[in-house]
Amino acid sequence: MKHLFLTAALALTSLPTFAGEAKPFAFGEPAPAAKATRTVEVVLKDIAFEPKSIKVKAGETVRFVLVNEGKLPHEFNLGDKAMHAEHQKEMVAMQGKIFTAGMNHEGMDHGQMDHSQMMGGGHGHDTGNTVLVQPGQRAELTWTFRKSAPIEFACNVPGHYQAGMVGPLTIE
Repeated sequence: MKHLFLTAALALTSLPTFAGEAKPFAFGEPAPAAKATRTVEVVLKDIAFEPKSIKVKAGETVRFVLVNEGKLPHEFNLGDKAMHAEHQKEMVAMQGKIFTAGMNHEGMDHGQMDHSQMMGGGHGHDTGNTVLVQPGQRAELTWTFRKSAPIEFACNVPGHYQAGMVGPLTIE
């Protein structure tokens, strides 16, 4: 019974929020690119990020420009270890859609696509802390960091995190 309650609670928390608002996180929230005080380019390679770590200041709004130079779809996801572990379970369930998205939408700007619709509302791409970037594509994610927290940026495409596609994000 406890497992059923936990499953129901998780299902409710994964529902999309209303009025276009993103789910709040203790470490911050999505922000419009116009509010960014700094831009950080992150290159997504096959099983690596450049840079390998990122430092930000509490209160800072950072625009991440994500460039996928790899041959595989990659994700840029902000969260703690537990959030990444949960998101990886969701990604396994949606694995087929991740890899067929590029074939079905050739010529589209995947960074601007609503992946929550493509991947299902509970997938996690509707929370503002994640963007899926197809090979050869660019995308952006802008985030205001509120307070110090042990978080990481990671790719949660199945197997990528485990292969080392994760880096520390230090909020000072």
